[in-house]
Amino acid sequence: MEQIFVVEDGGVRLDKFLTEKLDITRSFIKNLIGGGKILVNEKSEKAGYILKKNDKVYVSHFQSQPANISAENIPIDIVYEDDDIAVINKSQGMIVHPTSAVMTGTLVNALMYCIKDLSGINGEIRPGIVHRIDKDTSGLIVIAKNDASHLSLQNQIQNKVCKRYYLAVTYGKFKQQEGEIENYLARGKNKYEKFFVVPKSQGKYAKTLYKVIDYNEGFSLVKFELKTGRTHQIRVHSSYMGHAIVGDKLYGIKNEKFGLSGQLLHAYKLQLIHPKTNNQMTFFAPLPDYFADFLKKHNLEVVDINTL
Repeated sequence: MEQIFVVEDGGVRLDKFLTEKLDITRSFIKNLIGGGKILVNEKSEKAGYILKKNDKVYVSHFQSQPANISAENIPIDIVYEDDDIAVINKSQGMIVHPTSAVMTGTLVNALMYCIKDLSGINGEIRPGIVHRIDKDTSGLIVIAKNDASHLSLQNQIQNKVCKRYYLAVTYGKFKQQEGEIENYLARGKNKYEKFFVVPKSQGKYAKTLYKVIDYNEGFSLVKFELKTGRTHQIRVHSSYMGHAIVGDKLYGIKNEKFGLSGQLLHAYKLQLIHPKTNNQMTFFAPLPDYFADFLKKHNLEVVDINTL
């Protein structure tokens, strides 16, 4: 099994890039490079090679986790499916793919049960997975059912052709009704799962557009559009602006009294070009009940997502 990673932004060492992608040590990556298991653009490079945008990194005969991932009969909301792609409305609380700590109950486990074919580019623990959304974020995610579709969708995301829109409830009132958040993000040194805004030389470029839909009782209903796809991007950017997302214990208030299981962040709209037909497609996912209930309770507009 071969994994292929397309570099979104240059300027990072090969070994550091793969450490984040594969969750393994740099020393083990160096061993793989020395054994000819890792190539860049089909050529051998050293561990310190500085990657360039759109470089293709090939990792052969290596699995970042054991491949004994089991298919599980877990109900999932399939919004659309054909021979090439599937669009899933992921529920809050579901992890997208297995990790070293969680091997069951993920979206991948469910996909392996209900969808016959999945692309293999991202390896055996991430079949079909082109992009991710956080465990406690709900909404739309596109799945590739073959490698050609996977590469097409991957390129669409990198080239901003595939567009992803979110709705969130945040604390406070924004000074401007709409705008953009543009900076650089990196993981914290002492808290691996948390990301921070850092100087350009230390992080990866991230850009998010936002538009306030409604404000009431100290909360804002905000539409976000991803222009890049960094881990936790909207959550970090919203918190950085002084408007943490309600329910976000990592970047917001830890001891809320709303009884929420996670952040009020929902990927409600997805636009893409079909990999085979080249037709533009737009998908919507209605707000979860707990999200809509919060809006009603706090006198925020219960929006018609089809008009946003």
